Amino acid sequence: MNGPLVLAIESSCDETGIALVEGGRRIHANVVASQVALHAATGGIVPEVAARAHLRWIVPVLEAAWEDAGVAWSEVDAVAVTHGPGLAGSLLVGLNFAKAVAYVRGKPLVPVNHLDGHVEAAWLLDPGEDDHPEPVFPLVALVVSGGHTFLAEMRDHGDYRLLGETVDDAAGEAFDKVGRMLGLGYPGGPAIMQAASGATHRSVAFPRAWLGDSYDFSFSGLKTAARRIIDAARAEAGLPGDEPGGLLPEAVVAELAWGFQDAVIDVLARKTARAARAIGARSIVVGGGVAANRVLAGRLADEAAALGLPLHVPRPGLCTDNGAMIGAAGCRRFVAGARAGLDLDARPNLPLAAR
Repeated sequence: MNGPLVLAIESSCDETGIALVEGGRRIHANVVASQVALHAATGGIVPEVAARAHLRWIVPVLEAAWEDAGVAWSEVDAVAVTHGPGLAGSLLVGLNFAKAVAYVRGKPLVPVNHLDGHVEAAWLLDPGEDDHPEPVFPLVALVVSGGHTFLAEMRDHGDYRLLGETVDDAAGEAFDKVGRMLGLGYPGGPAIMQAASGATHRSVAFPRAWLGDSYDFSFSGLKTAARRIIDAARAEAGLPGDEPGGLLPEAVVAELAWGFQDAVIDVLARKTARAARAIGARSIVVGGGVAANRVLAGRLADEAAALGLPLHVPRPGLCTDNGAMIGAAGCRRFVAGARAGLDLDARPNLPLAAR
């Protein structure tokens, strides 16, 4: 495979990821230090704790990635790094580390939008994996994670037109909060998916926020509805209104988890399909941590098949935050001439594109 070899660093939230990626596709190494266990006790990410954990793990992660790749510094063409969006403290750790590496090794520094990385993950190939067809432009990209939910038209690498985004909470954040309401722990997405798989009746109805004909999303009202529905189920079971007072029966939790998950997935899948039809998309790409949800992937596959379009969803480990996705986007940006100086700032609220 031809193309630049890029060392990529990702630290936008709670995972320290470093990878080496060639030509925007081939992964030579991809090491991630996850903080899930660290934040489980608080049921969510504490920014200061996350930043300190990045400081602890970033050097060992680089050493592990370097050993896996087995390359020399002379073979590395550039250092790519996430500079937004994300948590300010977490971003600063990775950004300053990347600046130091680029300066010491005399390599160009390439800034990467974290959201662009989630989309570009659809092009990645694992070490030894056979080549497979790439997504075809124009396409519709759905990114759905703990902090972001949006739809965009992608006309080429780095060429986006934002179609719609969440007007309040991200889908992943809603999964986390409702998972905690159901006593399922953190992170909520995988826990809700597992619990929902045990549902048998599948008759609990949660509301959908369609927001008219727009491609925007809203999950705040769904969280409020979930609180009312769960409280009603607790009252019917003779439990107090707050979850620490006792656990709902497993069968009830399964039905509630299924109802909530179905409401989120229904809106995501139907809006994505409608957007693909409207822009004349030739493929659909999905990225972000919630894209690892097997039920969402299945529903999107059905919608894509009905439109006669290929669906591209990275494997679960490439849906969640990782360095390889930053390497994929970084390679494309490096070839396009993107360079940054050592005065590059973190951009916690960096948007992907304008409408």
